[in-house]
Amino acid sequence: MSKPLILVVNDDGISAPGIKALVEAVKDLGEIVVVAPDSPQSGMGHAITINKPLRLTEVKYFGDIKAYQCSGTPVDCVKLAVDRVLHRHPDLCVSGINHGSNSSINVIYSGTMSAAVEASLEGIPSVGFSLCDYKHEADFSATSFYVKFVVNQMLEIGIPKHTLLNVNVPKLPLNEIMGVKICRQAIAKWEEKYMERNDPMGRPYYWLMGEFVNHDHGQDTDEWALANGYVSIVPVQYDLTSHHTIPYINENWKFTGVDKGNESIPNVSREEFNL
Repeated sequence: MSKPLILVVNDDGISAPGIKALVEAVKDLGEIVVVAPDSPQSGMGHAITINKPLRLTEVKYFGDIKAYQCSGTPVDCVKLAVDRVLHRHPDLCVSGINHGSNSSINVIYSGTMSAAVEASLEGIPSVGFSLCDYKHEADFSATSFYVKFVVNQMLEIGIPKHTLLNVNVPKLPLNEIMGVKICRQAIAKWEEKYMERNDPMGRPYYWLMGEFVNHDHGQDTDEWALANGYVSIVPVQYDLTSHHTIPYINENWKFTGVDKGNESIPNVSREEFNL
C-alpha cells in the first residue's frame, strides 16, 4: 500500500520557520507535498484570486520533498494543489505552523485555518496548527510533538466528515504543557480602532490598532485552555448555519402575506410591507 499523501500549506509564506517545522514533524508519516504562498498572507481569511493570473513555481526548500510556491492566497494554494499538483486525492491536509494564535475569533481571519477549511471543502481531512508566539525565531519543538500526536490520530482514527481541527499550542516548553483539551471556540473579539496619520505629502492614512478582549469566562474554551497551559483542539465546521435560530424564526416571525417556503401564499407588493 502507498503511504498517506499529506498536503502541507500555510499563510506565513513558504520560507517561514513554522512551515519548515511542520514539514519536519510529518515527513516520516507519509508522502509530503508542499504548496504555500511565496510571501506572507496572514489575515487573508478565505480570499481567492480572481482578477489576475496565478504563478506556481517548484522550489527546493525542503530537500527531496516536492514543494511549490504560489503567488496567491492560502486558499489559492489548496485549490491549485488539488487541481494541478497532486497525483491523487490527499489523505490529509496540514496547515501551519502559524506564528501566533488562531484561537477564538481569530479563526475567521486566519489564512492558516482558511486553507484547512478549503481542503475540508474538498473532502480532505484537515487541521490547522498555531503556536502562540509571533516571533520569527519561535521554538516549535513542543508544537512539533503535538503535530505528530494529532496527525497520527487523524490518520489512524480520523474525524467526522465536514469537520476539521483548529489546534493552538501555548508558548511553553514541552515539559510545562499540561496536556490537551478538546474545546469550544471562546466568545472573544478584537476591539479595534484606526489611528489616523499623515504621509510626507500631508495626506491622511489609517493604521489598524486594537486590543483582544475575551468576554467568555467558561472553562471549556480554547482561550481558557491556552491560558492554563493546555493545547486547545477545537473541532470546526464550515457550515455557518445557525441551526438553533431556524425554529426560533419559524415560531416567532409573522409570515402573513409572504411565502415562507413551505406553503403557497399570494404575493404582496413591497409597498405593503414598507420595503
